[in-house]
Amino acid sequence: MSEESGSASTGVPLGMDVAPGGIHETDVVIIGAGPSAIFAVFELGLLGLKAHLVDVLDKPGGQCAELYPEKPIYDIPGFPEVTGYELTDNLLKQAAPFEPVYHFNQLATVFDRLPDGRFKITTDVDTQITASVVLIAAGGGSFTPKKPPLPDLEPYEAANSIYYAVRKMETFRDKRLIVAGGGDSALDWTIHLAPIAKSLTLVHRRDGFRAAPDSVAKMEELIDSGDIEFHVAQMKHLNGDDGKITSVTVDSKVNGTYDIECDMLLPFFGFTMKLGPVANFGIEFNEDDKIEVDTEFFQTKEKGVFCIGDIANYPGKLKLILSSFHEGALFARGAFKHINPDVELKLGYTTSNKALQKKIGA
Repeated sequence: MSEESGSASTGVPLGMDVAPGGIHETDVVIIGAGPSAIFAVFELGLLGLKAHLVDVLDKPGGQCAELYPEKPIYDIPGFPEVTGYELTDNLLKQAAPFEPVYHFNQLATVFDRLPDGRFKITTDVDTQITASVVLIAAGGGSFTPKKPPLPDLEPYEAANSIYYAVRKMETFRDKRLIVAGGGDSALDWTIHLAPIAKSLTLVHRRDGFRAAPDSVAKMEELIDSGDIEFHVAQMKHLNGDDGKITSVTVDSKVNGTYDIECDMLLPFFGFTMKLGPVANFGIEFNEDDKIEVDTEFFQTKEKGVFCIGDIANYPGKLKLILSSFHEGALFARGAFKHINPDVELKLGYTTSNKALQKKIGA
């Protein structure tokens, strides 16, 4: 049974979040429910096309909502600063008038072309969705964190002593934190968590970083002011009882082996991306596990199958959210032409087109 649902952060209406299983028909089935996919729903809706979205996560937003929901993003046009959650919620509001149907906690596993030219996507819980067009907006695939090479991680993970992503900053308020890593995520969260943590120690194996120079400068300012500590060391062992961490044993060339007290460990060593079943759909991937597309409408070599976002590749590709919005707008026109080959499609502007304004409830 279908029911109206809201986002995980503010309860913004999504559309319909349906129970697993069942047989569905729609114009477009979208694999992925990240920002590019949600904006594509809006662009499709302006052209009168309906969409179902399938995502292995339990909520919309993709990597934005999963990896950095409260981390500021600075390069979205019109938003000098916006978090992953805020961006996702605004996109959901924008798409809501077109009543998208979401299938969360599901993995698209089977891809079939039917005799009538349409496609049938089947998920791992036997949901079946038939559509005239398939859009792959799966980012770089499913992602799993690269874990530190430490023994006995599982009890600490189960007791919420280890976090591989920051989904809610308040979780870390007044806690003694160790952040491990030397990339953008490690330094960004060091900067953002330092003001609310009881104490914060950054641990990296060397005195050099792979992060943006501005982030490195801000982190060094925090060290100089005494707001955080920085240790050049290797983590060796976790200490605590029943999964509740009390300290991390580290080894340093200068100071030898010693313990750093903490309540929580945040190791940011990056993520491993896996394409999953999409790689077995019979769609051609290049040597970098990306899908080559024609930039007129972002169609793949498979007629009726389109691709946008990080997984799409073409000359001059920029892996930015703002680029994927452009891709989604052109894809929607390609989807319309595929479904309605004999219908002339004219460009309408939401600022002046009364019919479009009516569709979005303006």
